Amino acid sequence: MALRNVKLTIAYDGSDYHGWQIQPGFRTVQEVLRDALRDLLGPRARVCGASRTDAGVSALGQVGLIQIDSPIPTENLAKAITDRLPEDMAIVKAEDVPMGFDVIGDVTGKLYRYTIFCGPVRPVLHIRRCWYVPAELDVPAMNDAAGLLVGKKDFKSFARRGRSAEDSVRTIFRCEVTEQPTDGGRWVYVDVEGDGFLYNMVRNIVGTLVEVGVGRWPPAKIPEILEAHDRRAAGPIAPPNGLCLMWIKYDG
Repeated sequence: MALRNVKLTIAYDGSDYHGWQIQPGFRTVQEVLRDALRDLLGPRARVCGASRTDAGVSALGQVGLIQIDSPIPTENLAKAITDRLPEDMAIVKAEDVPMGFDVIGDVTGKLYRYTIFCGPVRPVLHIRRCWYVPAELDVPAMNDAAGLLVGKKDFKSFARRGRSAEDSVRTIFRCEVTEQPTDGGRWVYVDVEGDGFLYNMVRNIVGTLVEVGVGRWPPAKIPEILEAHDRRAAGPIAPPNGLCLMWIKYDG
């Protein structure tokens, strides 16, 4: 039977996982998915992911790649795998891709969304997937600051401290802050779309934008932070539970 490449679009609530990547002694998304694949396809099944989401981070559009020689039609794989997964994970879509497809190297863009709730009472039914900030946020000021991050720039100030990257230059296509009023408060969303991200980069951006939102820094602080090339110049890291990988794009 001919070997074939299958691209999986994966959704999961990351609250109870220690990130994507397999790590001894920890429950991870990749490990749970691998075990489901092995139950369906055999003991040699493995999956490679496009993005190593952190502990507590969720996804609606994570992408994984598997190689199979199973007679199961590709159109039936999403349901067959999902039936073997816990309730906080699902395969959204399975599709055949060429054997030369590079699940990491062929990425052209990713969108992350960070969710914040502002109000007098924390949203207990949603607390696992948002950052509760019990303060008024100046969303227009945050959006002005976010716009200054758009473009090809050195984001070393937003990388994890103590983690040296060979190349900290990334291109941000879009960085926007929007809000949605609701009874008892406001939902605030930070959307960051780019060609790639440094470790903790989006969470560090969000923590910095919240510093602007509470009035500690003006939007004009952003260029100064970028020019510092020093993690200490930016704001605190936002908690992981508000972050969600929305989608990953590829050429074609």
